[in-house]
Amino acid sequence: MPPRKTVKDYIRTIVDFPHEGIMFRDVTTLFADPRGFRMAIDQMLHPYAGMPIDKVVGLEARGFILGGAIAHQLSLGFVPVRKKGKLPGAVISEEYTLEYGEAVVEIHDDAIQPGERVLLVDDLLATGGTAEAGIKLIERLGGEIVGCAFVIDLPDLGGRARLEKMGMDVHALCDFDGL
Repeated sequence: MPPRKTVKDYIRTIVDFPHEGIMFRDVTTLFADPRGFRMAIDQMLHPYAGMPIDKVVGLEARGFILGGAIAHQLSLGFVPVRKKGKLPGAVISEEYTLEYGEAVVEIHDDAIQPGERVLLVDDLLATGGTAEAGIKLIERLGGEIVGCAFVIDLPDLGGRARLEKMGMDVHALCDFDGL
């Protein structure tokens, strides 16, 4: 009997994408496999089983896929955090720094009610900039983050330490050393 696959086994690495020196961790191969995708969703939910959660927030863009599936599994509402200019209606914005510049993410100003308990979800935790911006948006709306769940952690880039320093509970299904 072959060894049982882990979530990490479903993730493809593409060398030198989007530019030389980057080892891109591609989760689309995980999403495309029904067993792998189910495994990832189940494992992302596990640490939060039995916790009161009101909403799932997904970070653009692969966080929408994961967050939508998790929200469905938990029978909860899903809230997207999107790049600037993508959401209609009234929004609040948060600027953050990327390794190659700056970006802005937004959330509807009525998406989270004060006191709601929120699970933040994305596919990859690298430097933690996008996740930190999402956390700040949720907190500005009065939400309480119960946890931050990721498929992949790149520990060498310091995102986990950054979020934990903010007092966040961080859960990742696997990690990859190096870039």
